[in-house]
Amino acid sequence: MLYYLFEYLEKQYQLPGAGLFQFYTFRAAMSVLLSLLIAMVYGKRIIQYLQKKQIGETVRDLGLEGQKQKAGTPTMGGLIIIWSTLLPVLLFADVQNIYIILLIITTVWMGTIGFVDDYIKIFKKDKKGLKGRFKVLGQVVLGLIVGAVLYFHPEVTIKEKDTTQINENFRVERVFGEETKAVRTNVPFFKDNELDYADLIAWTGEGMEQYAWIIFIPVVILIVTAVSNGANLTDGIDGLAAGSSAIIVLTLGIFAWVSGNVQFSNYLDIFYLPRAGELVVFIAAFVGALVGFLWYNAYPAQVFMGDTGSLTIGGVIAVIAIIVRKELLIPILCGIFFAESLSVMLQVGYFKHTKRKYGEGKRIFLMAPLHHHYQKKMYHESKIVTRFWIIGILLAIVTIVTLKIR
Repeated sequence: MLYYLFEYLEKQYQLPGAGLFQFYTFRAAMSVLLSLLIAMVYGKRIIQYLQKKQIGETVRDLGLEGQKQKAGTPTMGGLIIIWSTLLPVLLFADVQNIYIILLIITTVWMGTIGFVDDYIKIFKKDKKGLKGRFKVLGQVVLGLIVGAVLYFHPEVTIKEKDTTQINENFRVERVFGEETKAVRTNVPFFKDNELDYADLIAWTGEGMEQYAWIIFIPVVILIVTAVSNGANLTDGIDGLAAGSSAIIVLTLGIFAWVSGNVQFSNYLDIFYLPRAGELVVFIAAFVGALVGFLWYNAYPAQVFMGDTGSLTIGGVIAVIAIIVRKELLIPILCGIFFAESLSVMLQVGYFKHTKRKYGEGKRIFLMAPLHHHYQKKMYHESKIVTRFWIIGILLAIVTIVTLKIR
């Protein structure tokens, strides 16, 4: 781990330039370059290996244009994303940082669930893959782990503002006080933009604030499950999930950077999160891996990410958003995922309702998820993907603007 090597050299020998390595922005730049390089160079070799082992996609006939030509395209390409992310993180990040540990666990955990699902589909010839209840159970367990760590671990803290300090000009300065444990989050669009999960249970009786985990952990489980499934549903046409996710993760990287910086968090009136700046190193590696994978996944795709990639992407996005206290922005930032998931729920719900009421099921969309609806309307998939990316960029801009619009 280069982080500890340079830390040792700086302490022992005062090596010129070693101190630079301690800045997470410098390590983030190194991380994104390495992850991009790994994904683009070794990604090709992984694709060739998948082709050699005949690990190809089995395509169901849904009557979509160009669908049959995708049969046999290598899948499990999410391995490229995972490998390209973890190696730079292990090299450049502080792996003793609790947030980095959580994200490594999330990547490996969700990657394993997705890998098992893809393995069953390909090698067991079962198109349904891993049973839904086991997939959800894995997501719930991860949410339970993440929620418990974020609530109980002593290094997961915030620094609250203390306006009682008076400077030499006899003016009150807004400064940060001591680190405190708190399950608070930022609420977008509101001037008093703090929500304390403890307040949601405090009304039930005196001293009940200490049981805020009863609210917080289920919320974390819900977010992890919803976002990972949303990313999974979005992965339906070439480049859509990878490109949309890169936009989302990059935006979360901006939030992580300002939340881990005393000056910017003070100016923007958001929580200063000690040790959260290290997230930037992981996020940089993840963005590089997604862009490198997109090199091969853009239309016409040479590889599909499979559930190995899509579940991992969703899980990582959810955990980062929760760590930087921006989980309430997920419906906006992850609007593409939200729209894809909502289209499926509306389609299934309306079909069952009309079948029960009229004896014949009716549909709202030509096909769900939403991107298939536009394919049925004869839009070329590259046009659909590009327009979804544009919408994703606009949603990202709106999300960043919420820092100042209150």
